[in-house]
Amino acid sequence: MKKSLLALAALLFVIVALWQCKTRGAATSAAAGGDAQKAYVPPGKYDEFYNFVSGGFNGQVSVYGLPSGRLLKIIPVFSQFPENGYGYNEETKAMLMTSHGFVPWDDEHHISMSLTNGEQDGRWCFANANNTPRVGRIDLKTFRTTEILEIPNAGGNHSSPFITENSEYIVAGTRFSIPMDDQPDVPINTYKQNFRGTASFISIDPNDGHMKLAFQVLLPGINLDLSRSGKGPSHDWFFFSCYNSEQANTLLEVNASQKDKDFIVAINWKKAEEYAKAGKGQVKKVRYAHNTLDEKTHTATTKWETEVIMLDPKELKDFVYFMPCPKSPHGCDVNPTGEYIVGSGKLAAIIPVFSFEKMQKAIADKNFEGEYDGIPVLKYDAVLHGEVQKPGLGPLHTEFDADGNAYTSFFVSSEIVKWNVKSLQVLDRVPTYYSIGHLCVPGGDTKKPWGKYVVAYNKITKDRYLPTGPELAQSAQIYDISGDKMKLILDFPTIGEPHYANAIPAELLMKNSVKFFKLEENNHPYVAKGEGETKVTRNGNQVHVNMTAIRSHLTPDNIEGVKLGDEVYFHVTNLEQDWDIPHGFAVKGANTSEILIMPGETQTYYWKPDRIGVFPFYCTDFCSALHQEMQGYMRVSPAGANVPLKFSTGEPAPAPTESK
Repeated sequence: MKKSLLALAALLFVIVALWQCKTRGAATSAAAGGDAQKAYVPPGKYDEFYNFVSGGFNGQVSVYGLPSGRLLKIIPVFSQFPENGYGYNEETKAMLMTSHGFVPWDDEHHISMSLTNGEQDGRWCFANANNTPRVGRIDLKTFRTTEILEIPNAGGNHSSPFITENSEYIVAGTRFSIPMDDQPDVPINTYKQNFRGTASFISIDPNDGHMKLAFQVLLPGINLDLSRSGKGPSHDWFFFSCYNSEQANTLLEVNASQKDKDFIVAINWKKAEEYAKAGKGQVKKVRYAHNTLDEKTHTATTKWETEVIMLDPKELKDFVYFMPCPKSPHGCDVNPTGEYIVGSGKLAAIIPVFSFEKMQKAIADKNFEGEYDGIPVLKYDAVLHGEVQKPGLGPLHTEFDADGNAYTSFFVSSEIVKWNVKSLQVLDRVPTYYSIGHLCVPGGDTKKPWGKYVVAYNKITKDRYLPTGPELAQSAQIYDISGDKMKLILDFPTIGEPHYANAIPAELLMKNSVKFFKLEENNHPYVAKGEGETKVTRNGNQVHVNMTAIRSHLTPDNIEGVKLGDEVYFHVTNLEQDWDIPHGFAVKGANTSEILIMPGETQTYYWKPDRIGVFPFYCTDFCSALHQEMQGYMRVSPAGANVPLKFSTGEPAPAPTESK
């Protein structure tokens, strides 16, 4: 077995190496042919699209302009971010609370945009956390994470957070099957008997985007990989790819690749919703965190949820079905009409395309080949539209344009292949550099693709950029798809590690973008809406500083009477009411990050001095010509000192009266 694995690995290595040698010289063709001009956005001009790219192991979402590839912003979601204090300041620490405690990092793979009638509407962006299962919501008015919901009864959250046509639900499918929370301690080798997966359905409030875990569907011990909701005729359904139908618990690279076919899981969420509302599910007791950021107080809070509704398809027989899919499928994608479901088997030599109409008929006719763990398995030929023959090596993901074409990424052969969904004919192929994972057509996962470009997100960049030690940059590449043939027009490094992405027309977001927070609407409990409201108060060993920042001074900027052992909270309000005038704040020797306060906002900086002395504090964000002068001092005295608590700004220094 080990020899065969080594032989297979060697063969794959040779294939990749030969392919890279073959295509390496083609990298200059875009510039030589003038196609690179299509990616040029002159200084002062806007890009056509915002490209929201998942961050993988950095736990963030990065935003690029398309077609320029310019990095516009990094949005922290599941990781602390010292650039703006997210997860460090007192207002946002609660965003990273879970049933495991404060978890300041996660593995963020996929995103989805809110939809109306199957089209992007520019309200919210949802992101998944794979490691400690969570789903986050980004408000696209402020480009900030405003809500994070923990997912119970899940060992991982990879097949997430994909969304229905009218943003009724997003899903969170477990990657690692585990024993459920009500019976967690079982031997690992009882996997087939005791391990289960879940598909969680999270409802979205249509007015404010607020999330709620509506119900979970209990599934066999398989690994859900990716998912898509139906569209049009398939609106009521969700489709999930899965692997490890062998239900192995060790050496999955061999033991989870034994069968010729795994499954696409089809769940009728509309019927599941009816069952949940009718009380046909079991109420499971479980504790999980629901974190929300209040836009008026600028402060996050954690609510502890205590139960979830669980639906078991072995008991409720008519809302979950399996469609056989070769082999170890990764991607699962639904075309814009909602008629065709594409499965991408990583180890298959074809791409199977399933017909929703045929699936419905097979269900009605009970055209089953049997059951898998109590769930009906539809016959492969009965649901198959057809197979794309010899498309490439290692198919992963598929996006669509508005002309009936599909674009599939191939990891092993490092290419994007264009093919027609109805005829299943391959139309074009282009190399990528190298080992593409996800890809994105603007709107390519919706009923209305915007088209124009396909973007490749690559895992390997050897020989593409300047070397940076043992770790190289990940990359993205942009191809023009406006004609019959795909043309490379730009490649650029990305912050790692990019997975799935969405691109949305800039005009949908720009018109609603928040430029600053209105000071009069700031309801933070420690806000100072003017310099006359600043103060320093003591509550036991806690010292609260209600401070303001404005170009180019902090008020107060001289503080005394703090003692060793005190905990100091700087509540800094940015008094500016102009666009893009943030102020930063930091104290010498603090073991946290700075904070970055937007105009009209209040944020809190925690500091516990570890020694006596005089400590400078200052603005960390260059805000004006006198930015360097925007500073102050805090005096920390011994614990038993009789130095009174006092503060000032602009008072001249008195004549010396104290001596050491």
